[in-house]
Amino acid sequence: MGDVNLKLLKEKCGEDNYIKLTALNNSNILEFVAKYVEVCNPASVFVRTDSPEDVEYIRNKTIENAEEKKLAIAGHTYHFDGYNDQARDKANTKYLLPPDVELGADIRAIEKSEGLDEINGLLKNIMAGKEMYIGFFCLGPTNSPFSIPAIQITDSSYVSHSEDLLIRRGYEMFKELGEKTDFFKFVHSAGELEGGVSKNIDKRRVYIDLKRDIVFSVNTQYAGNTVGLKKLAMRLAIRKASFEGWLTEHMFVMGVHGPKNRVSYFSGSFPSACGKTATAMLEDETIIGDDIAYIRNIDGKIRAVNVERGMFGIIRDVNEKGDPLIWESLNSPGEVIFSNILVTDEGKPYWLGDGRKVPEKGVNYSGDWTIGKKDSTGQEITHSHKNARYTVRLSELKNCDSNLDDPLGVELSGIIYGGRDSDTTLPVEQSFDWNHGILMKGATIESETTAATLGKEGVRKFNLMANIDFLSIPMGRYINNNCDLGNSVKNPPQIFSVNYFLKDKDGNYLNGIKDKHIWLKWMELRIHGEVDAIKTPTGYIPEYKDLKRLFKEVLSKEYSKEEYIKQFTLRIPENLAKIERITEIYKKKVPDAPHILFETLEAQKQRLEAVQKKSGDYVSPEALA
Repeated sequence: MGDVNLKLLKEKCGEDNYIKLTALNNSNILEFVAKYVEVCNPASVFVRTDSPEDVEYIRNKTIENAEEKKLAIAGHTYHFDGYNDQARDKANTKYLLPPDVELGADIRAIEKSEGLDEINGLLKNIMAGKEMYIGFFCLGPTNSPFSIPAIQITDSSYVSHSEDLLIRRGYEMFKELGEKTDFFKFVHSAGELEGGVSKNIDKRRVYIDLKRDIVFSVNTQYAGNTVGLKKLAMRLAIRKASFEGWLTEHMFVMGVHGPKNRVSYFSGSFPSACGKTATAMLEDETIIGDDIAYIRNIDGKIRAVNVERGMFGIIRDVNEKGDPLIWESLNSPGEVIFSNILVTDEGKPYWLGDGRKVPEKGVNYSGDWTIGKKDSTGQEITHSHKNARYTVRLSELKNCDSNLDDPLGVELSGIIYGGRDSDTTLPVEQSFDWNHGILMKGATIESETTAATLGKEGVRKFNLMANIDFLSIPMGRYINNNCDLGNSVKNPPQIFSVNYFLKDKDGNYLNGIKDKHIWLKWMELRIHGEVDAIKTPTGYIPEYKDLKRLFKEVLSKEYSKEEYIKQFTLRIPENLAKIERITEIYKKKVPDAPHILFETLEAQKQRLEAVQKKSGDYVSPEALA
C-alpha cells in the first residue's frame, strides 16, 4: 500500500478509528478500505467494532442524521425510504461479467469493464461531506464451519444499524483472519439526499462482482438494495457454495415439536406471498430463521444454519390474531426499526392489514398524509406501503429456537417446497426420494401472481427452488449441486411439497388458514415412521385417519372425509399440463439442464397416464390406497 493512501486513511479515520483498522493485521482490508475512502471522499470514517459503545454510536447517529426517528415505545424507531425507492431494483441489479461468461438468459448482467467504469464514476466523491461507516460482520454463526466474514462500507447510519440487528457481529472474528482475503465486501452510498432520501433514483445501481466478491450499491436507501449482507450476499454465497460443495438457499429453518418433547428441524423454500414466514412462525413451534440458510454435509449429516440473526419482514397483514408472536414483539419495548409505515402525532405506527382503524392523518413515505391523498398520477396513496417492513432480532421473539447460534447448526429432518397453486399441487405430499424431491418438488415450482401485488391474477411464474431471482450460477449447475448434496449422505432429509392455495371448481379455497400446521405435524410424524402414507404417481400423501386425529389434537377441529377427498383428489390433467410446461421451460431456457431432470419428468408423466387410463382424470385418494 502506498504512503499516500495510508496518509489519507489516517486523516479521514482519526487516531482511534485508524487503530481499530490496523488492529486487524490484514493489509487486504486496509487496501480495500483505503481505495474506497479515496474514491468516495467522505468527511470522516467511523470503524465499528463489536463493542457496545460503537453499536450505540451508530444508533445515535441514525437519530442525529434523521435517518430514523423515535416512536412512543422505548427502543422503536421508524425510517422512510424515498417514494420511488420502496423495493429491490431488479432491473438495475446486475452481475459484472467478462465477455466469455454466461449465466443464463434470465440472469441480468453487464460487461465487467463497462460496469466498473460506471459504478466507479457514480461513487466518485459521493460521500463528500458525510461520514463513512465501516462494519465487520459474520454470515452464519461465528467460529463455525458455516462462517463467512463480511465487511460493509456505507454512508447510511440506517443501513449500518439494520445490519447490526440482522447480522452477527464479526470484528473479533476478523482479527483471527490474519492476511486472508476470503471475505465478502460491500460498498454502498445513499448518494445525494433530498428531504432525507436518495435523490438520484435514475442512477440507482446494484452491481455484483462475483470474481472479487464485491457488491456495489448506489443512490438507494431501501434495505433490499443496501443492506448488502442479506440477498446481495446470498448471490455471492451461492457461487461460493457451488465451488465448495454446499448450498445457499432461500429457506426458513424451524423446529417442529413432536411427541415426547422431540424437535425435528425443517427448512422450507417458498416464493413471495406463499406463506413462508407464516409457516416459520407457527405457534408452539420454534424458529431459527425465516429467509436464508446455509446447508452442509457435516460428518454425514445434512445440517443448516440461519445466515442471519434477525428478521427484515413484510409487515403488511401482521395483526394480533393472525401473528400473535410477531405482534407482541412489535408492541413491546425493545429494538425495532419500522420502515415505510404511517406514524401518528402520538408516535404510533400503523400498517396495512394490522386490524386497527386507519387514522385520519399522519406522516408516511409520501410526507404528510390524510385519508384520500393522491399521487401525481391520481392514484390514492395508502397509509402504509404494501412493502413496508419491520427489522428485529430473532432473540426478541418468544419462539426463538435455542439452537439459533449453534456453530454446527441443526440437523435437517425435512425440506419443504411451496408455491401459490390454485389447481394442481396437493396440500401436502412427500417425495419418493431425494432426487425426486429436488427435481419434482423444488425444480418445478410455479407460483401464481395475485391481483393485489401485480395487477393480474393467476399468471404462473416459474421459480426454481424459489431462488431464481438470486442465482449467480447457471440453473443446471445449481440443480446438480442440490442433487449432489443429498446423495453425499446415507440418510438425507425427506422432501415434501405443500400448497396452501388449492381451490375447488367454484374458486373456493380448500385449505383453512391454520391447516398448514396440520401438514407440518404430519410431516414430523412421517419422517419418524409413525404414520403410513398412500402412494400416488406424484408422491406419498396422508391417510385420512391420521389427519382426522391431528386436526382434533392441534386445532380442536372436526375434519370430515368429504374435506379430505376434495383436498387430496389427484388432478391428473393439471399435473400433465404442468409437466409439459416445465419441460418446455427447461428445453428452451436452460441449456445445461441435467438429463436426469427430463428422465424424472417423463417417468412421472407415465405414472400419471397409467392411473388416468385406469381410473380417469380425477382420482380420489381412497381409490389410490
